[in-house]
Amino acid sequence: FAEKILTSVHHEVCRSVHVIFYHGLNKFLVFFLTLTLKYYFLPLYSPVAMRAVALILILGFTWLLANSMLGGDGNSLIRTLFSGKAILYDIEPRPRKYKCGLSAPCPPKHLAFRLTSGAANVIGPKICLEDKILVSSAKNNVGRGLNIALINGVTGDVLEIRAFDMWAGEVAELLKFLRPLHEGTLVFVASFDDPATKLNDEVRRLFEELGSTAAKELSFRDSWVFVGAKGIENKSPFEQRMKNSKSNNKYEGWPESLEMDGCIPLRAPLET
Repeated sequence: FAEKILTSVHHEVCRSVHVIFYHGLNKFLVFFLTLTLKYYFLPLYSPVAMRAVALILILGFTWLLANSMLGGDGNSLIRTLFSGKAILYDIEPRPRKYKCGLSAPCPPKHLAFRLTSGAANVIGPKICLEDKILVSSAKNNVGRGLNIALINGVTGDVLEIRAFDMWAGEVAELLKFLRPLHEGTLVFVASFDDPATKLNDEVRRLFEELGSTAAKELSFRDSWVFVGAKGIENKSPFEQRMKNSKSNNKYEGWPESLEMDGCIPLRAPLET
């Protein structure tokens, strides 16, 4: 009989902790009063002493567990139980996210962006600008090779979005796209699968003029993210490249995906 009592005590303690955790102390008080009546009216053949032991054990174990869970002392918990006041738990706030998931807001007259290169040849790249997704698999506008978004550097308006296949496509299409860029145009680039097989010296030079330092060495299946601008005077601070290396690749045949974010200053309108 004692074994049955201890098994029942274990069960009731677990239920008590569940009530405290999910429903609060006020609900637990009602639950415990019900529990008291239940054990007081145990079958008559149960010794009175055993009923008392069961109640004491339930109260003791529940008290210890509740006190441990709530992190308070015994006296304050008693006062809370009988005062009917709710306990306020300290919940660590989630870090606030800003445009495109940045951890801090951009200054005025800056564009928030996040670039993510493709993962192997499975997951497409993503380009986010001012909290708007410009390029992604969900939008069905990604392509193998180089995914490029052109942005007006004065207003932040989207000018054009294209994908250029650098494995089986024609590099002439990319040249036609890059040659006529206007002064101040922002160029956002995210690679997918293979960004470099069809690149020639002229294309690499055009990317260098946009501020790239990695374009001249970009190779087969490298991961690459880049933000440049037509007419930039210095090299762009927004560029990352992960070399395709058999010994260091994250995926079989491909390096890991790259992610880069930041704030791009808008250009002042040209004086006329």
